[in-house]
Amino acid sequence: MKTFSANPSNIEKKWILIDAEDLVLGRLAALIAMRLRGKHKATFTPHMDCGDNVIVINAEKVKLTGRKYENKKYYWHTGHPGGIKERTARQIIEGKFPERVIQKAVQRMLPGGPLSRVQLSNLRVYAGAAHPHEAQSPEVLDVKALSAKNVRVNK
Repeated sequence: MKTFSANPSNIEKKWILIDAEDLVLGRLAALIAMRLRGKHKATFTPHMDCGDNVIVINAEKVKLTGRKYENKKYYWHTGHPGGIKERTARQIIEGKFPERVIQKAVQRMLPGGPLSRVQLSNLRVYAGAAHPHEAQSPEVLDVKALSAKNVRVNK
């Protein structure tokens, strides 16, 4: 019996739509990373891009548990001496590009390298409920129904 190894001719990519409203960020990012890599498929091949295309809407309504909304910091460096900068998750979510919180969470759950950069290009995140991918007829994935822990309800 031979081990199956996928090639571009027998890879089927689907389009998945996920509504991120009230979902916990880390759990959502883990599920998206798994879908992008294709690990949910029986035909998973580590060196091929066999994952699905994922569309995430309502990124601005994602939830963080504990005090991460106020205390979690995102760092970057400008390249100049003393150029370390930081922003909290709250500043990013309430700012101009709230979808970056989900993009960074998913990016940091993928292994680094050329293949994961290609797989990350199959992720499309939108702050609001509208998206321009109706023509691909994405299949809706109800993450809330998968586990009660995936949803965060404000108290």
